[in-house]
Amino acid sequence: MAKIKRSFDEFMEGSKMFGEFISAIINSLLLSFVYFIGVGLTSISAMVFGKKFIDDKSTKDSYWEELNLTTQPFKEYYRQF
Repeated sequence: MAKIKRSFDEFMEGSKMFGEFISAIINSLLLSFVYFIGVGLTSISAMVFGKKFIDDKSTKDSYWEELNLTTQPFKEYYRQF
């Protein structure tokens, strides 16, 4: 009886290792697929439409930006949200 229990325990350990191996492969494939679809399509669509997500300031003399901080009429501040 002990031999059967040991064989069953070894079988369960082997199936657990197999399941972890398969799940690692499947997770890697799925995450790669999602990454390439999500990031890849976003990148391609940004290139097509000419969208820049990060401002390229290498050609500017200064990094300062003008903030148009003028006071607005009171009605503009009322119920903003």
